[in-house]
Amino acid sequence: MIEFILQKDIDLLLWLNGSHNESLDSIMWFATEKYTWLPFYLSLVILLVWKYKKDAILMILLIALLITISDQLASGIFKPIFERLRPSHDPSLDGKLHLVNGYKGGRFGFISSHAANVFSLAFYLTFVAKQKLKWLPFVLFPWAVFVSISRVYLGVHYPTDILVPMILSFPIAWFVFCIYKKYNPILIKKI
Repeated sequence: MIEFILQKDIDLLLWLNGSHNESLDSIMWFATEKYTWLPFYLSLVILLVWKYKKDAILMILLIALLITISDQLASGIFKPIFERLRPSHDPSLDGKLHLVNGYKGGRFGFISSHAANVFSLAFYLTFVAKQKLKWLPFVLFPWAVFVSISRVYLGVHYPTDILVPMILSFPIAWFVFCIYKKYNPILIKKI
C-alpha cells in the first residue's frame, strides 16, 4: 500500500511538473516567492482592523503564534525526523524534473512549510472571522491551494508534502482559535 501511494505521489508530481510552459513558470514562481504576498497579508490586516477594531489586535497577534507553530512543526520537527528528500534533490528524479530558475529549495521537503503556513492561516481566519467576513474562506482557501500547488509544480515538493500539512493545519488553527476565544470575552458573548 505504501509503495502504491509513493508511486502515485511521484506520478502526480511528474504530471504537474511536466505540464510546464513559460507562462505557468512565471505564475508559479510568483506564487511561491515569499515577498509576493506581502500586499495580500497587509490587506488582510487592514480588513481585520477595519471590521474588528480593537478585537483585531489579539486576532493578529495570534497569527504570529499560529505561523510559528505551523512553521516549526514543518521545518523543526517533520523535516528533521523524516528526512525525505525534496524531488529536486532526489537522485532518482534527476533529469525528469523541470526546475524553474534552477530553484531546488532546501534538502528535505516533508512537510511543506509553505502549505502548513497558508492552510493554518486560512483555517484560523475562517474560524475567527466567520461572523463578519463569511466570504473570506472563498478567498483564503483557493489562495492556499494555489500557493501549495506551486510548490509541486516547481518540483520542490511531492503532493503528499502539501496534503499532510493541509490536514495538520486544521487542529493547529483550531488550537490558536481556542486561545483567541479564551482571551476575547467579547467573542464569547457573540457565539
